[in-house]
Amino acid sequence: MRVVIVGGGFAGYHAAKALLKTAGGQGVEVVVVNPTDYFLYLPLLPEVSSGILDPRAITVSIPDTLPGVRLALGKATAVDLDGHTVSYTDPEDREHRLSYDRLILAAGSVNKLLPIPGVAEYAHGFRGVPEALYLRDHVTRQIELAAAAEDPAERDARCTFVVVGAGYTGTEVAAQGPDFTAALAARRPGLEGQRIRWLLLDIADKVLPELNPKLGRTADQVLRARGVEVLMGTSVGHAGPDGVQLTNGETVATRTLVWCVGVRPDPFVSQLGLDTAKGRIVVTAQLNVPGREDVFACGDAAAVPDLTQPGTYTAMTAQHAERQGRLAGRNVAASLGHGRARTYRHHDLGFVVDLGAGRAAANPLHIPLSGRVAKIVTRGYHLFAMPGNRLRTATGWALATVSRRPTVQLGLVRGAAVPLDTDSPELPSLGR
Repeated sequence: MRVVIVGGGFAGYHAAKALLKTAGGQGVEVVVVNPTDYFLYLPLLPEVSSGILDPRAITVSIPDTLPGVRLALGKATAVDLDGHTVSYTDPEDREHRLSYDRLILAAGSVNKLLPIPGVAEYAHGFRGVPEALYLRDHVTRQIELAAAAEDPAERDARCTFVVVGAGYTGTEVAAQGPDFTAALAARRPGLEGQRIRWLLLDIADKVLPELNPKLGRTADQVLRARGVEVLMGTSVGHAGPDGVQLTNGETVATRTLVWCVGVRPDPFVSQLGLDTAKGRIVVTAQLNVPGREDVFACGDAAAVPDLTQPGTYTAMTAQHAERQGRLAGRNVAASLGHGRARTYRHHDLGFVVDLGAGRAAANPLHIPLSGRVAKIVTRGYHLFAMPGNRLRTATGWALATVSRRPTVQLGLVRGAAVPLDTDSPELPSLGR
């Protein structure tokens, strides 16, 4: 029996892990089709972009941590549901086809796009390691170019950074940014006294609108105390190479536009011919695709009924993806005669938001926390949730407290390699 899992993110990785635990070694082969050989611990990506963590700390090897899983390195391109096969293209552009007895679709999500003029051309997302490395290099480069600029207007524009989206990712990117640029500017005499601006925009009326209002207020206060200009009820109306025009009428000269407005299901989902809701594959509460007893879906790619809020679907969060992945793995094992199937019902256990520089906002078990206590809880949660690299990550945090963060830009990832409109944010677009 072969189970093929499309995607190695939170849902796919934990589906494979649950399958190994439940049915591994009992005649069940588990194959993960994924563009990279690692699971990306996405919540810590802002710390990579700000130079606190090395990207290897948050990229967990699939072969090392899931012994017994066969990794099919490549991008899934098609599924023949009647022929029970998955087609994929490997990194050398060779076509492959895998047969399956059970299929788990966990393709994940990509950057959400909005029809705003210039955004697709001049904004960059934040969903993968290439984008984080690009942002780190880009911010460093802008500070270096600003230090060498003779025109005050150019210097101001290069020292202005605009982040759109005040959800988890955007808030963490904006919170980490000021300390990073301050460290960069402090080593460049040409920027002494130079104002460095970070702006956080969102059409919502408050920061972290999906969280407890107290946590949102805490994050807002921390951001403003760091000098971040928090503009709620505001977004980008037009973007260009030299700046953005905001919906409030203001024009901001900048060379940096970070797009964190949310995610959408991987476009791969729309090619499968399955019923969808809001672009996500319709599944039962047991994560099975109706009419396809051998196909399951989970994570951001699946419209999973939220039994705690009837009539709605679960949110596209890592917390849901991880738990749905585990259940999908167990239910697939049950369909093969190992255990029994269960339904997905998960109550929100709270969230953590790292605000950098010793601050965080968290509500574990819905107990609002802030300050250093929240920081300890947040980092403890991340270490517990990571399936590997805990020592490497903790060491990176320790080094960041006793040494200066790296402030060089390697130029390995340029803007053309990380377009906003991409169905593979985990890979640089080398053909562009």
